Amino acid sequence: MKIAVASDGNNVTEHFGHCESFQIFTCEGNTIINNQRFDNPGHQPGFLPNYLHKLGVNVIISGGMGGGAINIFNENNIEVIIGATGNAQTAVEYYLKGELQSTGSVCHEHAHQDECGNH
Repeated sequence: MKIAVASDGNNVTEHFGHCESFQIFTCEGNTIINNQRFDNPGHQPGFLPNYLHKLGVNVIISGGMGGGAINIFNENNIEVIIGATGNAQTAVEYYLKGELQSTGSVCHEHAHQDECGNH
């Protein structure tokens, strides 16, 4: 299983499309066996969900995300966890233990004024 975390540094970003990078954790069972960082290739509508799908991602974790991206992830059978905060690896560890649940906090305005920052 591959779990991507939209990250700024080592922390979960507040908004998926504007992250610095994606940390992709390869997991077997409940164990992380590898972690790779991919720079964000650019925020274009619909691009990033398909990019992560091509990288073989099964789960995406982020602070906030727009509805369009969520729909594309859903179409590609990629589980979306939004509302996460803190350290990226810790978020993955909580997910693997079944302790990280999506808040369903969808960003409705592309400008993200006070929509995504309160996670």
